[in-house]
Amino acid sequence: MAACAGQNAAADPDADWSLPGWIYRDPEFAALEMERIIRPSWQIVCHESDLDQPGAWRNLAYCGENVIVVRGEDGALRAFHNLCRHRAMRLVEGAAGCARKLVCPYHAWTYETDGRLTGVPMKRDYPALDLAQNGLFPVDLEVWHGFVFVRLEDRGFPSVAEMMAPYEAEAAPYRLAEMRRMGDVRERPRAVNWKNVGDNYSDNLHIPVAHGGLSRIFGKSYEISAAPWADRMKGDLVDAPSPHFWERFYQTHLPRVPHLPDAAQRRWLYYKLWPNMAFDIYADQVDFMQWLPTSPTTCTLREMVFSLPDSATPPQQRRTMKLVRYANWRINRVVNSEDTWLIERVQQGMHSHRYGAGPIGRSEVCLRSFARKIRTLIPEARLHHQPEPGWSKPHPSPRA
Repeated sequence: MAACAGQNAAADPDADWSLPGWIYRDPEFAALEMERIIRPSWQIVCHESDLDQPGAWRNLAYCGENVIVVRGEDGALRAFHNLCRHRAMRLVEGAAGCARKLVCPYHAWTYETDGRLTGVPMKRDYPALDLAQNGLFPVDLEVWHGFVFVRLEDRGFPSVAEMMAPYEAEAAPYRLAEMRRMGDVRERPRAVNWKNVGDNYSDNLHIPVAHGGLSRIFGKSYEISAAPWADRMKGDLVDAPSPHFWERFYQTHLPRVPHLPDAAQRRWLYYKLWPNMAFDIYADQVDFMQWLPTSPTTCTLREMVFSLPDSATPPQQRRTMKLVRYANWRINRVVNSEDTWLIERVQQGMHSHRYGAGPIGRSEVCLRSFARKIRTLIPEARLHHQPEPGWSKPHPSPRA
């Protein structure tokens, strides 16, 4: 089913309608999303440079699961469920760490960084135990330009590389694999359904209405497009100086980056990957953002910021580049605040039983693309109003 959910699927008979409000609050719909959309999708964990030595690990919790990515003694990256095979105890706690062996804190069962079970206290007490068959449960892993992704199940969704293939030539010059983290992961709870965050991220019509700062620095250059599994948004900095200090500072002092083509020097580039991840790519830095559902009406934003090491910037420009990155943060702090205000109020509107589904314009190609895939994977999303409770459960056949 996933393979036919992309842009090349048959024309959507509901293409001119938004997703209905009830699926942004309904527990049954949320449960199906977890099963059919989030569990089978790739989710970003970290950058491979965060795992810079054998035993280094990073953690990602979502969908009721806990996944660790660890650098093995052989240098390979692997992902596992953070789950001892004995009594389901978590092997590690926290977001990151380093351990040459993964030792269960409950009964000291010991696993190698390649997942093998190699140590069991009182092993003779388990006559049927086969160590080779009781290693850690593996999780699929993919590395794309240095960024590390995992998925809990394979249901036919494309790889990250396949999703980003339409934009590969544009993304490649940024040297993403060489980047290093500027700060640790930030997690921010939001009182909105996860789809609301993604809808807003790919929405172009609200930019001139709600984001004065972006409008001042982009002028009318903002545009969007939708590939089968990834959206692209971009804005080019205008030369006319903004009246706001940090916007003007960024416009004026952004250094030229030698390894980027001319078109990228003053471009803010945004990619949204199916279904809930995004990269904000600037000449000075790269951010990733991920919105993980935590309930039918809440989610957690997970963010990290990366840049090339100072050695990639000419010595005479390093101080300026650091100031420009700070200006970037000041600008986007305002944008994030504006977006939070918007999506919280949209979520409140989705709780109204008067709202069914709204019209979508032809220019709203990213919203159309996302809605098409949701409707393909969960056809009940075509219903404009909420069905009776129990709609997602199999119904018994009537007796003859």
